[in-house]
Amino acid sequence: MKIKAGIVGGAGYTGGEMLRLLINHPEVEIVFVHSNSNGGNLVSDVHTDLLGDTDLRFTEELSEEIDVLFLCVGHGDAKKFLTANPIKAGIKIIDLSQDFRLAEAAGEDWVYGLPELNKEQIKKAGFIANPGCFATSIQLALLPLAAKGLLKGEIHINATTGSTGAGQGLSTTSHFSWRNNNLSVYKAFEHQHLHEIGQSLTQLDAGFDATINFIPQRGDFTRGILAAIYLDSDLTAEEAIALYEDYYAGNPFTKVSAKNIDLKQVVNTNKGIVHVEKHGNKLLIISMIDNLLKGASGQAVQNMNLMFGLDERQGLRLKASAF
Repeated sequence: MKIKAGIVGGAGYTGGEMLRLLINHPEVEIVFVHSNSNGGNLVSDVHTDLLGDTDLRFTEELSEEIDVLFLCVGHGDAKKFLTANPIKAGIKIIDLSQDFRLAEAAGEDWVYGLPELNKEQIKKAGFIANPGCFATSIQLALLPLAAKGLLKGEIHINATTGSTGAGQGLSTTSHFSWRNNNLSVYKAFEHQHLHEIGQSLTQLDAGFDATINFIPQRGDFTRGILAAIYLDSDLTAEEAIALYEDYYAGNPFTKVSAKNIDLKQVVNTNKGIVHVEKHGNKLLIISMIDNLLKGASGQAVQNMNLMFGLDERQGLRLKASAF
């Protein structure tokens, strides 16, 4: 019997990616796609690439005849939605906003949904807080070091995201004429994803208290995140590579590359690829993901697979488009 899924907030970027994945997932049936602004409209009229793939229409009604609910809504809206629309017991919830990512705000019912950190907890969870996109990329770069207590000094991060990371709402900095041929820094040292990154590193190393210096950038491309991270380390290059390969053994989507990497290797996939180099006493870690897939909807489907006892790769065997 197929998993019956509902999607709330299906008109945005993450909702569109969720639809593309679930329509092609062999074990899932989409029961409804909720949207207040597009009720009655064909899904393919909003996500025009889905023309011929689905006859689904957006609805303003909710159904309880589902097994899992995906919340693809804006930050702050997930809590409001669940308060206004109590969900029947037994329905699993995967929230893609930041509303339940921090333990002190979420409570013990919610599990932070980074499989490379919490796979066993995710398998037993009823409610999943899907990680942020920058947070996913940066954590994949740092988790192996945290697990061995090797994050002792300051951590320096420069990371660039594509325009889809800003959401589908119109703003000056997502406007084509501003973004094209342009590059800018924003939220330097105070990006909201720092809190969940710190929470995860402390989970692995209770004594972690290093300063994380994070400089986010808006890139002149549509999708993907490149995070370049460096820190002091006594590890040799060989020791560092072995550490990363050992940590990610058994994680099908996170790969350690012996060669330098580029965004085209991960865009349109659910992969996270990490490359490690040693320069003097500095360890350089380069981490890349697709912000809409491994950084959002792809990871949410990976979490769903784990929650329902499926192979976590189910419906996610996606190939990068190199050219």
